[in-house]
Amino acid sequence: MAILSSSDRDAAAYPIQSLFVPFPFVCFTLALVTDIAFWQSGNLMWQNFSAWLLFAGLVFGALAVPAGLMDLMRPRTRPLRPPVLSSLLYLIVLALAFANSLIHAGDGWTAVVPYGLMLSAATFLLCLMAAAVSARKYARLAWRI
Repeated sequence: MAILSSSDRDAAAYPIQSLFVPFPFVCFTLALVTDIAFWQSGNLMWQNFSAWLLFAGLVFGALAVPAGLMDLMRPRTRPLRPPVLSSLLYLIVLALAFANSLIHAGDGWTAVVPYGLMLSAATFLLCLMAAAVSARKYARLAWRI
């Protein structure tokens, strides 16, 4: 069973934002993992990994925002547009990740523990919420067809 019928699939035309959105989710998840590794080991390598992962996630997230706006302008992408709540959660995730990146810019233990670790966990949880909201919309779309 196809998720989208051929007419809906042709109308969707593969939104541009779908190229960029997965990268921040992966980078922010791995930033949480490296923060936990730093918390447990104290090795500064993990702090550097976290800082670079946050930076990469923010770069790709910044690329996804204009790509999403371009997709909103295209009438052919209507079936696969994300819900408004998902878009708002995505922007909140980027804002939290930016704040987390500023905290990680510090040196030593206090750059990660406790505030960097808490922001990484909050960012991860909001990423899960945004993904769940988006998945719920696409599941309803699949059942409709």
